[in-house]
Amino acid sequence: MDTQKNTQKNTQKNTQKNTQTDTQPDTRSGAGPGSAGTARIVGIVWGLLVLNTLGSAGAKTIVPLPRSLIQMVTMGALVAAFALALTVNVRLRIRASAYLLLLTLLLVTSVISSANLESGFGALFRCFRLALFVGTLWLLSRWWDGSLTFVRHHIRAYFAVLGSVALGLVVSPGAALPDLYGGRLVGALWPLTPPQIGQYAAVIIGLTVLLLLGHRTDRTSAAVVIVPSFVLLALTHTRTATLGLLIGLALAIGSLILTSAAARRFFTWAVLCGVVAAVGFASALQTWFLRGQTKENFSSLTGRAKVWDALLSAPRTTSEKFLGVGLGDKSFGGLPIDNSWLAVYNEQGLAGVTLVAVIIIVLGGVALLRPPSLQRACAIFLISYCAIASYTEAGLGDASPYLLHLALAASLLAAPAAATPLSTPELPRRSEVT
Repeated sequence: MDTQKNTQKNTQKNTQKNTQTDTQPDTRSGAGPGSAGTARIVGIVWGLLVLNTLGSAGAKTIVPLPRSLIQMVTMGALVAAFALALTVNVRLRIRASAYLLLLTLLLVTSVISSANLESGFGALFRCFRLALFVGTLWLLSRWWDGSLTFVRHHIRAYFAVLGSVALGLVVSPGAALPDLYGGRLVGALWPLTPPQIGQYAAVIIGLTVLLLLGHRTDRTSAAVVIVPSFVLLALTHTRTATLGLLIGLALAIGSLILTSAAARRFFTWAVLCGVVAAVGFASALQTWFLRGQTKENFSSLTGRAKVWDALLSAPRTTSEKFLGVGLGDKSFGGLPIDNSWLAVYNEQGLAGVTLVAVIIIVLGGVALLRPPSLQRACAIFLISYCAIASYTEAGLGDASPYLLHLALAASLLAAPAAATPLSTPELPRRSEVT
């Protein structure tokens, strides 16, 4: 009897020891999904995706860069991102994602609409780029666990881009504030337009403010990001980015008011400062907002409305209405469309518009159903910002920063991965031993 009891105790101890050993995380570099080496590679992949979405058209730089060279760098960054993502996810482990599923359907629609080559062979190349972009996001979905890890990757990557803009402003103020753009800030080292810079600045300002309210960063680190980014945003005179930042932050902080005292204090002070600024600096704010435009030019959204009217009134076949003309450069009649919905309608038809609308609705609906949290607030900010910017900016139908912002929102809304319980051998019952 004693021998059997001792045997049972030893078996239990060995089982517990083995279980503890098996459940301890492997901290070796690159050993698993949570290792330090893998985390660094995932961050690099996200940064390469940001580099790919910077685009190849913009202002004149201090050192002229051939467009072919810029396209080689951006496309090379996407290929490298896909290759690195594949190296850390060799077994192709992915997580279910409604956002990525809808993006995949949008890719299929784009391929079908581009197959007739109405927009030339460039349409098929853009489909290939979108396929690599979506494929890389699928590979990264393994690490989408609702944490703030990708938020930090997002802020670091775009802050580095803004650093290049600030450096160009210091090196050559004339090139960074050219008369061609009405004295608005552009990229002097890398060809970036004022709306691009304004978008990047607004997004990282909003995310950093939310991290500060959630006590996930200190005030010094937040100020290092927010203050220079706000200065760059002001120099771009970008109204869409400014409105997106203010409305997006209001909605995000509003989702935290009931559960966060810091959010309530910030919201109160923001309202008071906004009222004081509106009263005391009304004239300066109006001048900044109008950018020296006439009322007619302002009412037509800087000429955008004319392009929109021409696009909507142009004759289209049934196929073009439902599937579009294929992926292009987001222009019509040689002029930029500057509206995500009309750009998608032109290139991917009503089918594409429906898919993009479902993406926004699904992400927004999931965010509203989640309990209040910092991750939910960040997702609400990103979704609302993209929805607001879609009225005067294109990008929701192709590989772009906007799709990357929404991918970040999807990663924040993902449920944490459940740990798989380890199977342990069933021990004999006491009655059976005795």
